[in-house]
Amino acid sequence: MEQSEITIAGDTPGVEWRLPVLRFRGDTETAPRVYLQAALHANELPGTAVLHFLCDRLRKAEAEGALAGDVTIVPQANPIGAAQAHFGEMQGRFDLASRTNFNRDFPLVTLAERNDLLAGLDRETAVKRLKRTLLHMALGAELVLDLHCDDESVQYAYIDEAFWPEAADLAAALSMQAVFLSDGESTAFEEAVGHAFKRQDGGQPAKVPGRLAVTVELRGRRDVHPETARADADGLFRFLAARGVVRGAGAQVPEFTGPAVPLDNIDMVRALEPGTVLFHRDIGDMVEAGELLATIITRPGLADGTYQIRTERAGLIATRTSDRFVRRGDDLMKIVCEDRIRTDRAPGTLED
Repeated sequence: MEQSEITIAGDTPGVEWRLPVLRFRGDTETAPRVYLQAALHANELPGTAVLHFLCDRLRKAEAEGALAGDVTIVPQANPIGAAQAHFGEMQGRFDLASRTNFNRDFPLVTLAERNDLLAGLDRETAVKRLKRTLLHMALGAELVLDLHCDDESVQYAYIDEAFWPEAADLAAALSMQAVFLSDGESTAFEEAVGHAFKRQDGGQPAKVPGRLAVTVELRGRRDVHPETARADADGLFRFLAARGVVRGAGAQVPEFTGPAVPLDNIDMVRALEPGTVLFHRDIGDMVEAGELLATIITRPGLADGTYQIRTERAGLIATRTSDRFVRRGDDLMKIVCEDRIRTDRAPGTLED
């Protein structure tokens, strides 16, 4: 394993950021190259734990001569966000200076324009340098996984429809309960990678067998446990073996049996009134239309001081907010439905 650091100059005197990079060298030129990163949203740490245990497996494979393809790992991809704290809580999702989501505004380039990402880097802000550096590294690989997590959540992923159903092996290897098929129309990291992959020569978007760019949602933010981290690391290792990155590691991956639906099939359940929320159903539950999901106490102590939220359609509860006080319009749940339910969604991501 090769260990290095990328130094990113800060935007004020005397400040700089260090980005650790771990590289495992394969011995087969034709094997897929892999890039994995975690904690782009700096307060989403399940992926950092998973990559810690995956590195154990990769070191062993490298020592035994079983590693065919190169693997690059950035276990904590956002030192800038990790340093942001407000009243004792890390603020790792949005850059406090620009108010921009750390997983938005990645440059959309073709694969042939990869090296342009580093041109004039010294004239960019620290956050833009970070984003361009991460994207440049990722575009040197064929298989790119960006490890995130939701608030309270089952295991699921955002996968561009251009990479489906080829990516079903990843969903199966990680025992995902659902796959959200995205349209590839945002500036999130994974979709910027997919944008370049689908436009390798600057032409029209096209399917690209053998390439993959995925956002993996490793359950919820508090699901940082040694047992699940090791299990997910084993799942990633099985996926790498199945794709020919690792040799002789039992490459059999089961069939993915969960739902894989377009983003227009995701029912975003929102709070229509502010107050204290009492959930009646949990993540992973299958619900039918009309079931009681939550009660919001809008005026505590009054006989008519509650508001009930019921399902409009049957489906799987994939995510739930961890907040127990909600504002009007806050997201409460994502429910995976069999049929299309949205006609007004703008292209791109489900949330900011």
